[in-house]
Amino acid sequence: MRYMGIDFGTKKIGIALSDEAGSMGFPHCIIPNDGRLIDEILALIERKNVEAIVIGESMGMDGTENKVAKLAKEFAALLERRSGIEVFFEPEMYTTQEARRDFEGVRMPGSPDVDASAAALILTSYLTRTHG
Repeated sequence: MRYMGIDFGTKKIGIALSDEAGSMGFPHCIIPNDGRLIDEILALIERKNVEAIVIGESMGMDGTENKVAKLAKEFAALLERRSGIEVFFEPEMYTTQEARRDFEGVRMPGSPDVDASAAALILTSYLTRTHG
């Protein structure tokens, strides 16, 4: 079963895809958050045979929902309606910061695929938690 992971942002969306076994997420691409976003994601879902979607659940430092979380939930509802695929949420605190680090723990500012890497971390976290 193939999963899609999404790191939702107001300007761009990081996308990750799982392996076909649904055991681990891998960075795939970044899509601008513009008027074509939903259609581009729906086309990708069809091309890659995605069967489930995981979106990062954004929270403030105090554990409350932030502005991005509200927009992400609205987007998730639209995506679920348009695709017919169930959308799950996974806590995403610090995934972008973690994605900016290389294997030795050194920050890599401006890395172009940080959002896709963050989506992969969100997806892998969900898969590990739910599929052990």
